[in-house]
Amino acid sequence: MTKQLFPLALGGLGIGTTEFAIMGLLPDISSSLNVSIPIAGHLISAYAFGVVVGAPILVALSAKFPPKNILIIFMFLFTIFNALSIVSPDYSTLLISRFLSGLPHGAFFGVATIVASRLAKKGKEAQAIASIFTGLTLAILLMVPLVTFIGHHLNWRYSFGVVSLLGLFTILFLYIWLPSMKPLRSVSFKEELEFFKTIKAWHILTIVAIGFAGLFAWFSYIAPLLIHIAGFNIEVVSYLMIVAGAGMVVGNIAGGYLADKRDPVIVAIFLLFLMVISLLLVFFFSESKIVSIILTFVCSALALSFGSPINMIMLKSAKHSEMLAAAFIQAGFNVANSLGALLGGIPLLYGLSFNYPALVGAGMALFGAILCLLFYRKYER
Repeated sequence: MTKQLFPLALGGLGIGTTEFAIMGLLPDISSSLNVSIPIAGHLISAYAFGVVVGAPILVALSAKFPPKNILIIFMFLFTIFNALSIVSPDYSTLLISRFLSGLPHGAFFGVATIVASRLAKKGKEAQAIASIFTGLTLAILLMVPLVTFIGHHLNWRYSFGVVSLLGLFTILFLYIWLPSMKPLRSVSFKEELEFFKTIKAWHILTIVAIGFAGLFAWFSYIAPLLIHIAGFNIEVVSYLMIVAGAGMVVGNIAGGYLADKRDPVIVAIFLLFLMVISLLLVFFFSESKIVSIILTFVCSALALSFGSPINMIMLKSAKHSEMLAAAFIQAGFNVANSLGALLGGIPLLYGLSFNYPALVGAGMALFGAILCLLFYRKYER
């Protein structure tokens, strides 16, 4: 982590906090706004939809400007829209503010990914990209438990106040420490879109949407898995989420290191197959508390280690379309989020136990690994 990359990681910290903290605040929000928890859960979907919509559109509109200015504008929008959540008088207004908050998410990470790769030393590009996502993983490890505690014991609106404060600090450090750079787009937007008319582009995005969805099939139902299968008390689950956050921090760093040392496609294949094995172990051995703790760390580490290799694959493939490609990757991750939660919940609808989402996740990760192998055979070998 360098001084130049720190503002990008700080932005990731704020984005990760607002994305994941809402999950722990749903009971408080539903009670405060007089809606059911399932209805309040639409706030999560609204944010994810905002990411998918905003990533390509905002990048397309802003790519001709200097990246420092773009990132400051994106973080300004992020701060304003999260501040709107603080004063939302009803559920409908909050739903709109959550959608708006998601708009700059993918665009910020998309531009930040290219900036980090340009600022990195030769051969250290993937580690520089991983440093951005360190903020996202630290959000899960530290900030999400903190703002969830604040939301439970004071008011859920204060949680969005903390996020808005992180946004303001990010704007400040972007202005002070991020160097000025020339606009990142070297071709017209029409030419930039040419890459997304190729099978190769959608092959990569399908790997993200399906392979990474294996994580969310498991992670979306991790709390009931730990309570009903492993036998942990509900009070212990928040501490086990810190274990998951620690795994994500370690995995993110390891993924960046591996992607710089080896072919990112080979690294992605290797990690996806390890994810398949680890999720199968979750399915078969989650009744053991000790094994559950270990697998919570391992699965989280493997999941986040996948981020840097897949970003490098996309950047190396998308000549002259890097920024739009990086934004689409973020949209792909959020599609994976929704798809994993949806498919992972199907066994539960048929009365199966809470270890079955991990089995669904193993199948999705396996499909992603096969797609990666096909990608290697067609484009890399």
